[in-house]
Amino acid sequence: MRRTALATPPVFRAPAPAGRDGVHAQTLANGMQVIVWPVHHIPNVALNLWVRAGSRNERPGITGLAHFFEHMMFNGTRTRAPGEFDRLMEAQGGANNAFTSDDVTVYEDWFPSSALELVLELEADRVANLAFAPELIESERGVVASERRLRVEDNNHGLLAERVQAAAFSAHPYRFPTIGWPEDIRAWRVEDLQAFYTTYYAPNNLTLTLAGDLEPNAAVRLVRQYFEPIAAQAPPAPVREREPAQLQERRVTVRRKVQTPLVQCAYKAPCASDRSASAIHLLMSVLMEGDASRLHRALVEEQRVAIEVGGHWQEGFDPGLLWLSLTLPQDADPEHALSALDAELAQFIDEGVSQAELERARNLAIVGFWKRLATIDGKAHLLGEYAVFHDRWAELFEVPQRLEAVTRAQVRAAAAEILSATRRTVGILAPSGRRAQVRR
Repeated sequence: MRRTALATPPVFRAPAPAGRDGVHAQTLANGMQVIVWPVHHIPNVALNLWVRAGSRNERPGITGLAHFFEHMMFNGTRTRAPGEFDRLMEAQGGANNAFTSDDVTVYEDWFPSSALELVLELEADRVANLAFAPELIESERGVVASERRLRVEDNNHGLLAERVQAAAFSAHPYRFPTIGWPEDIRAWRVEDLQAFYTTYYAPNNLTLTLAGDLEPNAAVRLVRQYFEPIAAQAPPAPVREREPAQLQERRVTVRRKVQTPLVQCAYKAPCASDRSASAIHLLMSVLMEGDASRLHRALVEEQRVAIEVGGHWQEGFDPGLLWLSLTLPQDADPEHALSALDAELAQFIDEGVSQAELERARNLAIVGFWKRLATIDGKAHLLGEYAVFHDRWAELFEVPQRLEAVTRAQVRAAAAEILSATRRTVGILAPSGRRAQVRR
């Protein structure tokens, strides 16, 4: 089928984000990093507390601990009862959330600027005085086990992704699921929890970002008041495992009662701070962002071998994975869909990206960046993301220029480097009772 070429969209040049000169960054005496971005258009504040602890920092027997602490940190301290953190914050009009990844755990608060001192006191209290009551540990152990059943064991996409990630790494702890293996969840001991908390929730392993209606010097004084008395600990042991080069494709097949087969391809990819990061972001956009993307047009609209395409790049401290995933029509052949995907990727690497595709991807990326930066929540998150993963918060102010500088050759080079069948792990979820063909 002849493919209609995309019209080249208008090119706009985004200015550098304003506000860099107003950002105030300090490191406390105990090693905790604090970054404040004053924004006065609304009387609210967004707070992010970044903990450099994820499944990357675990080992067999204690997988899932980083995620477990995401739950435990809301369950009371030696000075406050379970649930008091939420009640006090909500009484001021505030709200909170948290998430855990392979690399970090992040706690997020949103509240009126008048509640800044209270929220800092609450956050410092749970960093310094978390309770380890046996009944709460067992209760949350059950909650995590239920969450695992919901998100992994009873979820086709989650189950296949867990199996693929475990097969993709032979040495690096990225092979561990963030939520933990079931046997480990059942086996955690209180000594494991206490050791993990002491090591990773030490102030010298934390980055605190604040964005909103506050005065930087006054905000830092409050942070010092509540966090600086918390003693630093010995730095966590570095992650020394390095994944050996992958020399051939790996395969995972899962069979269960499903109507829509799935295909997931996980390609070895660089770390978040790699110099090719901007090109990789645009590559992902060209391939799968929106109905005009290369893979959606080819595999969903034209060949109809898939009903949905998706993917993401796991940006972490160490080289990780770039995922491409296909949801197939009922009774479709996964091998046929995989062959169609491979043909499209081979053509992309051979011919490269068109100028129209590149400009579309660039525009989408720059608009998405500005959309995130428009809110105090986005500002607090981006400050933390660049301070933690890039070791330089100011780099976020260079994002539009870096995206504008990406060339067609750089996107093609990123595709050729990453999208190699010898560097990927393929997962296929197929209906039980029917044997999937195995390609030799």
